[in-house]
Amino acid sequence: MSKNRAQYVCNQCGAVMSKWAGKCPQCHSWNSISAEATTATPGAGGKSKGKHITMHGIIGDTAPPPRISTRIPELDRILGGGLVPGSATLIGGDPGIGKSTLLLQMLCAMAAAGLEGAYFSGEESVEQIRMRGGRLGLATAPLALGLAASTDAADICASLRAPEPIVVAVVDSIQTMYLPSIESAPGTVAQVRASAYELIRAAKAKGAAVMIVGHVTKDGAIAGPKLLEHMVDTVLHFEGDRNHHFRILRCMKNRFGPTDEIGVFEMKSEGLVEVPNPSELFLADRQDNVSGAVVFAGLEGTRPILLEIQALVANTTMANPRRNVVGWDQGRLSMLAAVLEARGGIPLSGRDIFLNVAGGVRIHEPAADLAVTAALLSSIRDVPCAKNCVVFGEVGLAAETRRVAHADLRLKEAAKLGFDQAILPPLKGADIATPKGMTLHHVGDLKALIGVLDGIK
Repeated sequence: MSKNRAQYVCNQCGAVMSKWAGKCPQCHSWNSISAEATTATPGAGGKSKGKHITMHGIIGDTAPPPRISTRIPELDRILGGGLVPGSATLIGGDPGIGKSTLLLQMLCAMAAAGLEGAYFSGEESVEQIRMRGGRLGLATAPLALGLAASTDAADICASLRAPEPIVVAVVDSIQTMYLPSIESAPGTVAQVRASAYELIRAAKAKGAAVMIVGHVTKDGAIAGPKLLEHMVDTVLHFEGDRNHHFRILRCMKNRFGPTDEIGVFEMKSEGLVEVPNPSELFLADRQDNVSGAVVFAGLEGTRPILLEIQALVANTTMANPRRNVVGWDQGRLSMLAAVLEARGGIPLSGRDIFLNVAGGVRIHEPAADLAVTAALLSSIRDVPCAKNCVVFGEVGLAAETRRVAHADLRLKEAAKLGFDQAILPPLKGADIATPKGMTLHHVGDLKALIGVLDGIK
């Protein structure tokens, strides 16, 4: 017979241990370990007999999955063309950043197009959701199936299996859901794992797309077991400061489309509004003739985007100089500072360095190395960079520059916004279409970069 045993699971990282501890040995979080009842694995006599699995070849005539438009073009583009019936999407982000607002706007927009949806909330009552809908101007939306307040995942699954034609369902949030058959509190690893499994299985059986809201930890990662991100088909994450009016929705995983796509939204009184041209918006408050400010031509997924990188190098009286970074990797800044000092003779070890990516965007690609280096040189020499110039490229430890992908898309976006000069690594035989009227300055190392910065006006 199987016996019930107790195991201890961390609610933050999902680590399993045989005894309770005040601090998790994996993620080092305090008071996050709780007991879970488990069933021992049956012996050989309890093993079931399986059946042969039919194998298929890699070559076939499988049609691409159908798509359901969310009626929000930015969201459709991030998802790879829209929602796939029967798919599960997990969306996370800091509290108050706009997760519930975006999903409510999506449901109302789809309902206006005749696509029925349901909103299951475990955090707000129906009256609270109605009040939020009224503030957003959605009170008259034809959301027929409407709203429900429930934390019982079994009841939600039963509602999904009902004969009503539900196209998309929103569950807000997975950390508030529970199954009565699981003897643990909502939000624990067992409840999150089991509730998500039942919701995904019910959605796939119904053929409806399910959007699941997930909380995040203090480090910004989605709370609960990592298995939750593996179970779903798509993972979206909101970035940006909730006190800032820009919101960045980034695709971290997508089984039906490309990853690393971003969508830019602006928080207004009527809710989240799409930003069709984020480069123009991010550069709207840019000032001319300021040292340490450089325009970087970046790429997020398939979308080119121009951002302003600001650097400030100042003398310090402290024993350990500060390295404060907002929107970029602090370790990569330390590497570039070491390269500038060791290879270029620029004294930075005894100075404070502050780096900021304007607009609340976080840059992940190494193509920003050359722009950050140019901003540091501009600040330490107190010489402004040319206002009509963009910079992009990777920098190695030998102070050499390396080319990056899709240079033509970056240059085309820069030319569209009126930039007529660009600093980039040598293309080494690559053939790209240079926009008309744009001058390219190829730099092979940091010394060449200094010469180009002095020559551009």
